[in-house]
Amino acid sequence: MRRIKEQIIEKSLFSSALITIAVTIGIILVLSIEAVYFFKEVSIVDFFTDTQWTPLFTEKHFGILPLLSGTFLTSLIAICVALPIGLSISIYLSEYAPKSFRKTVKPLLELLAAVPTVVYGFFALIVVTPILQDFIPGLSGFNSLSAGIVMGIMIIPFVSSISEDALHAVPSSLREASFGMGATKLQTAFKVIVPAASSGIIVSIILAISRAIGETMIVAIAAGQQPRLTLDPTVPVETITAYIVQVSLGDVQHGSLEYRTIFAAGITLFAFTFLLNTLSYRIRKKYQSKYE
Repeated sequence: MRRIKEQIIEKSLFSSALITIAVTIGIILVLSIEAVYFFKEVSIVDFFTDTQWTPLFTEKHFGILPLLSGTFLTSLIAICVALPIGLSISIYLSEYAPKSFRKTVKPLLELLAAVPTVVYGFFALIVVTPILQDFIPGLSGFNSLSAGIVMGIMIIPFVSSISEDALHAVPSSLREASFGMGATKLQTAFKVIVPAASSGIIVSIILAISRAIGETMIVAIAAGQQPRLTLDPTVPVETITAYIVQVSLGDVQHGSLEYRTIFAAGITLFAFTFLLNTLSYRIRKKYQSKYE
């Protein structure tokens, strides 16, 4: 009976792994097949070099650069907000906060990730944008600044929680050795503990970036739906995910060239996140081999 149970467990785990791989391959195939049909009608050179994205207009342009710039801009603002706050929280909880405070605050921080993103989107549009308009008079009602700030608040738990786990896992012997050398608590935290936990911190940052790039509802509600090639955070922009939602829920005919643009945009986003994750993996392995 024990051997039978072991075989059942082994086959169940193997089946779960196969299902995951099959789903991933299925997603790639669907995106690739539809993207191939799209690029048969649209030059891939124009797709990556044209500075206008107007597939739903009479005068059609299929340049992905405006969507890429909108995605990059909102993600950059989000990381600029989440990274310093998240790392500061993780260092404080790991090195300074009492254990009782850590056990109470950490679950509360992780609740931020449980808030529906549509709520964050309306919060950015109704609350954050009017506040920013008091300081920036020329700020548009839809803009990437408020969307990026709120998206940064949303991904703080991704940075703080994983980074805190990495910092907390650093052996106490390193802390004691640093204190024995005469280092202060601040010096120990930033010159010993943070470098030793750098692989986990990098993983948290990459995860947060991937989450920001793939965010949909916040940018769809607060950033606007005007694809433009700009790095100005005060004007409306459109991201790849927001455009996919716009076309998927609109009146675009299935199977048309306009409809296939979502697959071309989707596989571009997929390739971008894949390269990002591959880079993060290589950086993590490099730092692991350095500090282990």
